[in-house]
Amino acid sequence: MTFASLTFIIFFLFVIVLEGITNVKTVKEKFGERVYFIRHMILLIASYIFYGWWDWRFCLLILFVTLTAYFAGLYHQNKIVLFSTICIVLVALGIFKYYNFFVESFCKMFSISSAGTLNIILPVGISFYTFQAISYIADVHLGRIKAEQHFVNVALYIAFFPQLVAGPIVKASEFLPQLSEDRNISIRNLETGLQIFVFGLFKKIVLADNLSVYVDEVFCYPTVFSAGTIALAVVSYAMQIYFDFSGYSDMAIGSAKCLGYDFSKNFNMPYISKNVSEFWKRWHISLSTWLKEYLYIPLGGNRKGKIRTYLNLMLTMALGGLWHGANWTFIVWGLLHGIALCVHKIFVSKDRKQSVVQNILYIIITNIFVCLCWIFFRADNISTAFVIIQRMFSFGRGVNHLYSWTFVSLFLMIVCHLKAYQKSKSKKFCDGYYGIMDLNKISSLIIWFVFIGLTIGLAYTGASPFIYFQF
Repeated sequence: MTFASLTFIIFFLFVIVLEGITNVKTVKEKFGERVYFIRHMILLIASYIFYGWWDWRFCLLILFVTLTAYFAGLYHQNKIVLFSTICIVLVALGIFKYYNFFVESFCKMFSISSAGTLNIILPVGISFYTFQAISYIADVHLGRIKAEQHFVNVALYIAFFPQLVAGPIVKASEFLPQLSEDRNISIRNLETGLQIFVFGLFKKIVLADNLSVYVDEVFCYPTVFSAGTIALAVVSYAMQIYFDFSGYSDMAIGSAKCLGYDFSKNFNMPYISKNVSEFWKRWHISLSTWLKEYLYIPLGGNRKGKIRTYLNLMLTMALGGLWHGANWTFIVWGLLHGIALCVHKIFVSKDRKQSVVQNILYIIITNIFVCLCWIFFRADNISTAFVIIQRMFSFGRGVNHLYSWTFVSLFLMIVCHLKAYQKSKSKKFCDGYYGIMDLNKISSLIIWFVFIGLTIGLAYTGASPFIYFQF
């Protein structure tokens, strides 16, 4: 069950109806404060149905992770409990996601047979909900939040279906307090949430999925195509992964908003970044924040000298790359970003003011670097990544193929970014925004239904799963 499916729409409407019933005046009067528990139980059961739709056995794993986090919170003052429970969660992640990778890498290194691999499937979203469990355990231990006494609340925090399988990685300090508030279905929330959801749906099924056709073809057969076509495919992938993942995040944020819950923004126009440091403040914000708070700072951050700072950055980004997938390509991708972050810290002065021309130049340079790094992220293996780079920079001849959706997507991205820049309150750090309309106006309703029609009419009908589902 994915957000871009009829099954999810039916499922979501059913959940909204059930949640809406709990907001009826007579129901609230009858159950009083217990109505909150009923709402949470409805959402928790719905979340397990949503997750079990892929494979019911996944529910056992997320329940195990939830129980570990819950009891760790109750006994948070004990450091042994803290480290053992975090290790348990990491072991669960390691077995399902990385065991075969490390065994096969070890066997290749010493030229021995890889008989020790396990025949297991990767549970959808395991990287996301294990990170949420770890953040809850750590925050309770550090005193940032109080230990949650109600198991249902912890279970709902970890399994809440809008963000369950591909984020954003929601902090317990942001979500748990909302469970004690009167969060319910309302016309205002539905109006806002549905617009954000459809906006994300357009990004996914119209832009990202249409771009995937071109990207998949070129990356599968890089030796067939010319250097210009390969370069265009690399740019197309940079847009595809942005539209795909930010589109999913929008749908998650919109779904949660419909149910009365608020998630923080996960993307903030990353391709206008003037340097790699700024890029990571705009790209996958929930992950970069998690890596900073729960890995980079505990390692020492920038408090133990320059050399240690650079080592911490490299280790953080390498592990951040590995988090995305059990492949050396992701580690190389993370290390490249780590090197760029170190270089930026060494040579760039934060106080120096730049002209408009310089800022544009820095944006172009940053995007070139980011696009080159995306080659390793997308390629099946490192050798294929180097073939693509070699073909692109050797100006090799081959099939020339210009793809219209690349230019359409680029045009729409530029227009939306310019609009966001115009609406931004601070031009120093331009913030994106959701163009929420007042659907009580006839003109807004016309635009709304035209947009929905375009989304349905231009949608790519082939099977193209969300990229981050594999992580």
